[in-house]
Amino acid sequence: MEKLLKKLSVGFPDLKFIRGNQCRWSPGDRTITYTTDTSEDCASWALLHELAHATLNHTTYRMDIDLLLMEVAAWEKAKQLAKNYGFAIDDGHIQDCLDTYRDWLDQRSTCPTCGNNSLQQGSEEYQCFNCQTLWRVSSSRFCRPYRQKNRSKNKTSPVLRQATFQ
Repeated sequence: MEKLLKKLSVGFPDLKFIRGNQCRWSPGDRTITYTTDTSEDCASWALLHELAHATLNHTTYRMDIDLLLMEVAAWEKAKQLAKNYGFAIDDGHIQDCLDTYRDWLDQRSTCPTCGNNSLQQGSEEYQCFNCQTLWRVSSSRFCRPYRQKNRSKNKTSPVLRQATFQ
């Protein structure tokens, strides 16, 4: 990991690499935070994935599907970067990581009334094609995917909660 970090620091002098509790790309200060709390392979793969976000200029997303598309693009770029540094990223690992986003998107897009999956209407709102229920979701991709039905004038509905995913 140290060898890779040195190579990346030289190859990408406009970026900062700092050790932290979780891997992430911070476009505002051009910082990649990495962790060494996993196996060396997984830590290297995650580091290259975050570097891929940086090189692809990923800054923000408006719709949930955009986040998933950015993650797919970052893993494809990470595979190219890994090849440049003489190793490969396990495809199973990539799919496991993408599954967490797919699960997150599925949970957010599932109607709390009838269970149908629908498309997002706004940055924090979905509407069911089947029963027309409207529901809001949190803007955070790191919190549990709570869904709250929009309240009508005549009846109120409780907040509906879903199980968290890993």
